[in-house]
Parts: sequence; structure tokens; C-alpha cells
Amino acid sequence: MKSDIQIAQEKKPLHIKKIAEKLDIPEDALIYYGQDKAKLSESFLKSLENKPMGKLVLVTAINPTPAGEGKTTTSVGLGQAMAKIGKKAVIALREPSLGPVMGVKGGAAGGGYAQVIPMEDINLHFTGDMHAITAANNLLCAMLDNHIMRGNALGIDPTRVIFRRVLDMNDRALRQIVCSLGGKVNGIPREDGFTITVASEVMAILCLASDITDLKARLSRIVVAYNYDGEPVTAGELDAAGAMTALLKDALLPNLVQTLEETPCLMHGGPFANIAHGCNSIRATKAALRMADYVITEAGFGADLGAEKFFDIKCRVAGLKPEAVVLVATVRALKYNGGVPKTELAPENLDALSKGLCNLEKHIENLRRYGVGVLVAINRFGTDTDKELALIEDCCKKAGASFALSEVFAKGGEGGIDLAEKLVAMLDEQSSDFHVLYEDALPLKDKIRKIVTDIYGGKDVSFAPEAAKELARLEERGLGNLPVCMAKTQYSLSDNAALLGRPTDFTVHVRDVRLYAGAGFVAVYCGNIMTMPGLPARPAAVGIDVDEDGIISGLF
Repeated sequence: MKSDIQIAQEKKPLHIKKIAEKLDIPEDALIYYGQDKAKLSESFLKSLENKPMGKLVLVTAINPTPAGEGKTTTSVGLGQAMAKIGKKAVIALREPSLGPVMGVKGGAAGGGYAQVIPMEDINLHFTGDMHAITAANNLLCAMLDNHIMRGNALGIDPTRVIFRRVLDMNDRALRQIVCSLGGKVNGIPREDGFTITVASEVMAILCLASDITDLKARLSRIVVAYNYDGEPVTAGELDAAGAMTALLKDALLPNLVQTLEETPCLMHGGPFANIAHGCNSIRATKAALRMADYVITEAGFGADLGAEKFFDIKCRVAGLKPEAVVLVATVRALKYNGGVPKTELAPENLDALSKGLCNLEKHIENLRRYGVGVLVAINRFGTDTDKELALIEDCCKKAGASFALSEVFAKGGEGGIDLAEKLVAMLDEQSSDFHVLYEDALPLKDKIRKIVTDIYGGKDVSFAPEAAKELARLEERGLGNLPVCMAKTQYSLSDNAALLGRPTDFTVHVRDVRLYAGAGFVAVYCGNIMTMPGLPARPAAVGIDVDEDGIISGLF
């Protein structure tokens, strides 16, 4: 089979105004980025506000292998399939990060014949949203350090600066640094570090903001440091929110693109789900819901991360009511959860697959806690055998879950028709009884414990002394009503990547807690999770090239 980029480059995209016409978007509502990409204007977004909403469907997955399990591919293919069966559907996705694109996992535009195009632009610079977020974040850092150097009127304690610079690239050398060396003219030396852009609070704020006024207010609430009296210092106190908003004004507008089969897609925002909240922007999702009968959206990594945050953070903040969940499962990920090394996943191994099915069962149970219907999409790979696929189907039957074989990677929308038809039938037959996992009033420690025990299946939580103190301080300041954003490994239900399948009797170790006052949640860091990934021994970047005609190769 051809590579993803070869397939994408063979398709000539429709002019984006033709895609807009499918959603009754007037041409004057489009801000063009060439002929195949556009942003939706602010005035058009406001014109949608009183329109009725369609049905929202979340696509999530079981715990993955390091290469991912085709969740975005399934989302794209399902959207294409919905169009093939005559349904008015829009796909709402996150934007890719350059870190995984140049690293190991790949991009976020789908794969095979279920892709969003132009894939090269989307996976690289796209419309510049990531760069705008990086610039706004780092402007705040520059203003913070400048304030400390020039008299420090706010009495900021340089040892308690908590807001970090960002870069949208996997670069382990920047995890921990010392800045402002070279004498007084260069500032006050202090320890610092970088976070990857997609895990930054500014990214979270962009994705959770309802409009530009809300964006500016959220940016102003960012806590950047603490003063010598232990009181928080905010971006608003540094007078940085206005300039940050100016940098983000265009990035706040959702991006309209298309799939290989000319299905509309709104792609906007890109937080990771293992170290951030893992969902595309509220603005894009709500706009899609007001333009289509069905909206297919995704949440990153396994359902214990992406889906939990989609429900307990995004839906809580936006007042969204998802109608159903498509849970992506693969033979290879279940064998991986059954103990097979990632290098040996291709050969048939029914014993390991049987052992790994407990991971699928747990995710089905978890999703049902939220009161939504669950449809398992068995994403077929070329190495899967009929016996292996039959084992997964039997597991779904025993769990009482609907399922469908998805072959969208190889066949595009045609390979997702069964999945689409079963989804529509589920939506017609079942009414969602969606509810969040915990109430706002539950104390922060109890929220964390409930996620660990109910969703992860753990027995307890241990808190590092400073993490426990910070939680107590937040409660004392009246911030205990905020939701929590758990940061942990994506490979396990626990905080230990080596505990695969469905581990039990484990304790999750909370080592750090940070207030994201602008985003409106408390970030909880578990185990050895890092907010700046590193590149693998052989990065994907090694295989990427461009010829004399400007044609890119090696991009998957």
C-alpha cells in the first residue's frame, strides 16, 4: 500500500469554498489560507450562536502501543462513512504537534484513505496557531523576567516562578535549564525549563475560551509566580494579557479543511491528553454542532485520559452533552496489553490477545459510568487474523457492547459504513444520560481519588508532601471546586507504563500539583510523566526530505 503522504499528494483538494458550501457557510465568512484552508470569521461564529445543535459523538481508544491505534484515522473515516450513508456530518479534530510529527508517533491528520488534507501543511505549520500560542506564552515569560530585573515591584520570588517557556518540539535538553546567566544586564539567574507547546496553559485556554473577551480574561488569570509573601502573581498584574490576546486573535478562529473524500473538518487546538486536557477547542466543537446533524470529535490517547478529560473538563466547562462514544480497539494494542513486546505484535498470538482483552473490558465499563452508549470500532490492520478479530468480537458480545469492524485506513469511508450505520442506529435507539464523574463541590483530593479508583481501577493515591500542601492551599483559597487534569502515562491505566492490561491493587503517586487558573483546572502530575518529551533513537525527522520542486517526502 502507498504511504500516507503519497495517498494525500495524489488527491487534488476542492477549493475550500466548495467545502464551506456543504455547511452553508457564506464565502465572506472565510479567511483564506491559500485555496485549501480557511478560518471561520468571528462574525460568522457569532451568527451561529442561536442555532440548534446536532448530535455529538466522541471517538476515544483503549490504552495504545507507542505508535498509536488509529483513533484519528477512525474519526476521519467515520466522518467520511457518515457522508456516504447520506448524513450531514462534520469532523472536529485537534491540530498536530511538531513534536510527535518529528518524533515517533506521527501526525494527527489520519492515515491511509482516511486523512485530512493538505496533510503536509496540517502536520507542519498549518495556519500558524501553534506558533501563535508559543509566541504568546513566551511573551509572558519575557515580561515576567523583565519585571524581576527592572526593580521587581511585585516582589516576585525568583525561586517560585512556575510559568515556563514553551517550544513545539520534543527537546529533552530544555527540560531543566538555568536562565539569565551572563551578568546583571541579562537578568536574575534562576532555574527554569521548557514545556512542549501543546501542554501549555495557553493552549488549554485557547481550547476552552468561548470568545475573545473570555480568552483575555482567562489569560489575565494565569498564575506565573508567587511573591515573597507567598501570594500568587498573575499575567494580569504584569499587564501582559492584552498583548497575548493580540497574538492569539487569529489563532482563536477555527480552521476549516477537508478529508480525502471532501468531508468538512474543523481542526482547531491540539493539547496532548497525557499531560494536558486532550480535546480540540470548544469553539470548533460548538460551531460544528450548529452546522451539522452529527459531529465526530476525538480525545487523545486512551479513554482513561482523553475521554475522562473530555467529559469532566471540556463538557463540564462548555455544557456539552455527548450522545455516544466510539471506542477504538486494535488487535495489536490488545496483544501489547497482553504482554507482547512492540516488536513482535504482527504474528498471530491468541493467548496474549485473550490476556489483553481485560483492557478493552475496563474501558467499556468506564465509559458507561458517564451514561453514554458505547460502540467498539475494531480498527483492522493488515496483519490481523480472522481468529484474532473473532476473539475481540466475542469479548464485545460478553460485555454487551455494540461493535463494528473498521477498515477505513485501507478503504476510506467505504470501510466504515457498517460502523456508521451502527452508530446512527444506536443514536436513534438510545437516549444519552450523560453526567460527569464527580461534582464540583467534591474536595480536590477526593476528585483525584475518585478518578484513580473508579476510572483507573487503582486502590489508593499517595501525595508527595509538597503536592499535598499545594492542594490544601488551593482549598483554603476557595479553589477546591475546580476540576482536575490528570497527567500520567498513556500506556497503562496506572501511572506505571509497565503495568499493562487491567492492573489492580496499585497506588497512583501524585508528585506535583499546579494551578491553571486561566484554564480553570488543577493539573495533577503522576509518576514520572514529563511535560517536555524527547526524541527517539531514530526520529521520524531523519526520513523527511524535500526535492527541488518543493515536494515533501517521508512524512509518514
